[in-house]
Parts: sequence; structure tokens; C-alpha cells
Amino acid sequence: MTPPRIRVRFAPSPTGELHIGNARTALLNWFFARRCGGELVLRIEDTDRIRTTDAFEETLLDDLKWLGIDWDEGPGAGGAYGPYHQTGRLEIYGDCLRRLIAEERVYPCYCTEEELKAERADLFSRRTAPRYLGKCRRLTDGDRRRLENEGRLPAWRFRVAEGPIVFNDLIRGAMTFQGEAIGDFIIVRSNGIPAYNFAVVADDHFMEISHVIRGEDHLSNTAIQVLLYRALGFAPPVFAHHALILGKDHTKLSKRHGAVSVREFRRRGIMPEALLNYLAILGSSFDDGREIRTAWELIEAFSLDRTGKGGAVFDEEKLLWLNGNYIRRYDPQALTDILIPFIRAAGYDERSFRREQLEGIVAAVRDNLSTLTDIGDFLEMFDDDRYRMSEEAAALLRGEEAKTVLLALRKALIPLAAGGEGGIVLEPAPQYRGIIGIVRSIQDNKTGLKGKKLYLPIRAAVTGRLHGPELDRIFTLLGPVSLLRRVEEALALS
Repeated sequence: MTPPRIRVRFAPSPTGELHIGNARTALLNWFFARRCGGELVLRIEDTDRIRTTDAFEETLLDDLKWLGIDWDEGPGAGGAYGPYHQTGRLEIYGDCLRRLIAEERVYPCYCTEEELKAERADLFSRRTAPRYLGKCRRLTDGDRRRLENEGRLPAWRFRVAEGPIVFNDLIRGAMTFQGEAIGDFIIVRSNGIPAYNFAVVADDHFMEISHVIRGEDHLSNTAIQVLLYRALGFAPPVFAHHALILGKDHTKLSKRHGAVSVREFRRRGIMPEALLNYLAILGSSFDDGREIRTAWELIEAFSLDRTGKGGAVFDEEKLLWLNGNYIRRYDPQALTDILIPFIRAAGYDERSFRREQLEGIVAAVRDNLSTLTDIGDFLEMFDDDRYRMSEEAAALLRGEEAKTVLLALRKALIPLAAGGEGGIVLEPAPQYRGIIGIVRSIQDNKTGLKGKKLYLPIRAAVTGRLHGPELDRIFTLLGPVSLLRRVEEALALS
């Protein structure tokens, strides 16, 4: 017997930037399709013509590609089940509506938005869950003609019977909702545009979607969709509702928690491999506990059983840790190419550096980058015109022990800087032995200082900060002239 074909879909609305929660949904569908040898369909739900824009759609597609997610059908890929934009499928929805009208499963509703708001407010004041109370369900033909003569255009509501609505969820097991708690719901608005749940059922059926994998906030929608599947005589797909991403306060992740879109994380210098890896392990469990995995390793290990039921708290520190790990996987040449846009964003023209100079800086600071945007701060460290001293570094340099170290450092640098030029150097003079030789020279002056008491003042003076790349790399890149200038400026603080 031939196993059923696996077809999943990701169906975003291009009304804003791609939220990382939706990106995680896309990722889980992609993993499932690739793990099972199935197909991923990208469908654009663009019926909200007020908020939907072409620019948002282009950004959405670009962000998916940036993450490494590809699709088998949809915009740019074609396919036999199109159109892949809902605005191109209105005829399909019309056919389904006419079928439900003929079978008296729906009825026209003439209630205005003001009337519906008043009804909801009344229910809320009585501490009753808001739902439609069925006013238009009881209209006579004469009532309908009168309302239409008044110029009212009807929406169409589905008749919901009382009783349990039961469906199985691959992640959560048996789920039950009560029809009387849902109330009669709109499937087509008065402007002829289908409501979300109605369009989704028609699309998933005619696109032959086998599994619907989405966030747990759609559970109540699933109960509504199950009713529509039954009324239309369609076999429902298999449902799986994963946990949502939460903020540290355990509420749904939103803008008040910080960056929430893929585009924002891109702008902040997060690597695609890191964001994909983090979203994949967020709320999931792996037998070996290993957290850093390539996309294909994640696909091979993927199972819906590993997807937790409880909300997963977004941990930005973990993301930054992963990001730093992926940054360090690149050699200086490749990483320099990746960093060019961020170098420009920091106000630098990469052409003002020789390529080998730039790669030298990248090699020096690579291990200290948590994000790609960090390169701007480190370039400042190597730029005599933009170099600045942090308050904590300045405070350290005002001490007597720091002054002793700097005086000895200046003495060691003066002969090396004589006749030299400032700026970044890659091939220092033979007598210039970098930090090792200079520290030996300072120790020869019998300062009596060693360890942090020796190295921290040196770092503070030449970099303007207390932490950063290896001093030997910094000394080699800056050269004696720039080093001497900075030491003298630091001595002026004491």
C-alpha cells in the first residue's frame, strides 16, 4: 500500500515583518516536510487589502530565504495547486459558499458593526464569553427583504449546533470544544471577502494539505474549521499545534519584549544559521543535549514528539551565544565579506582600508563578536580619529600603579616609534616584537607589577576599554606610533 503523501503549508499574511513566532512555524513545517520526504507549500493570505503590501511580501519571502527555508510550491516556485495568493482564489471560496447556502448550513446576517459591538459589550458586562447570539438566524424572508431594501449587505454566518467538537492533535492529544461557546460565526463578510477560517479550509482541502502544523493560538480556530470540513464533506488534515514563544514574563512574545521580527534580528547582526538553530531548539528536546546543529542535522533529528506543549521562553543570551559560535566558524576572509554591510552601517568605508588590513582586524576581533554589528565598536578601537576612552578604563588609569606601567610602556615605545608612521600596520619593523617584547621591557624596568596589574592598564590605554581582543594582535595592528600617542593621552589623565 502506498503511504499517504505528506504536504504541509506555511500561510503568512504580508501585513508586517515576519515575526519570529511565525518563522518558527515555517521552520517546523520545513523540517517536517524534509524529514518525511514531503512537500512544503507557501501560500500568501492576502485578503486584508488595507494592511497587505507588496513590500511586506517581498520582505517576508526574502527573510525565509535568508533563514535557508525553501518551498516546493508557491510564489517563485509555481506548482499545480495554485493560485498561491488567496486573492486569486475567490472563485473557489464562492463555490464553497454556494454549496453551504444550498444545504442551509449558513444564513445571511445583516447586523451592523455597531450592533455587534453593543452585543459584545452587553455579554462582557454580564461576564459571559462573547459570541453571536443568533439574532439573524431567526429572520423571516420578509425581514431579510426589508433589511436589504434599507441598503444592508449581508455577511454569511455558519449555523453551529450545540454539543462537543472533538479532534485529535499530534502534540496535544484529544481536544474538545463546545459548539454553544463558539456561536454562529461569519464565513464571508458583507464585502464578499472570505473570513480566515473559511478560506483556510477551502485552501487546505483543494491544495491537498495532509498536515497542518501551527501555533497553539490556533486551537480555537481548529474547532471552527473542523465544523466547516464536516459541512463541506471534506476530510480534515492531521493537526499539530506547537507551543508559542514567550517573553521573560511568560506572556506571548511581543514588541514590548524587544526585537520580535526576523528583519530586526538581521539588522542587529544575527547570523541566519544562529537564528535558525535557536528557533529549532527552542522548546524542543534532544536525546544527546547537543545545542549547536546544522540545518540538516536538525532535520534528521526532527520529530513532532520533541516539540514541547508548554510555552518556550525566548532567551536572548542563548541566541547571542549561538551567534558568536557561528561567527567564529568563518575564516577572516569570508567573515570580512559578511561584515561589509555592517562596516558601512557603522559609518566606515571599507575601501579606506587595504583588504589585508581589514581582514587583520576581523581576525583579531572575531572571537569577541556576539553580533555582526559589534564590528563598529571594534573598528573604532583601531581608528585614531574615533578612538575614545570608556569611563571604567579612564578610572583605572588614574591610579598610581597604572601610571607606573604607562611610564614604562612609553619608554619602551619611544625608540620603536621614532621615524614611524601612525595607522594600522601589518609588517612591523624587525626590532618591534609586539606585546611580548614590550612587556619584557617593562618588567626589565622592575615595576614589580604583573598579571592584571600589568596588563589591564596597558589594555585600557591602548584600546580604551577593559575587555577585548588579544593584546598581541592589537599591538601588531596599531603599530608603535599609534600606541605611543594613546599612552601619552592616557598619562594625561593621571
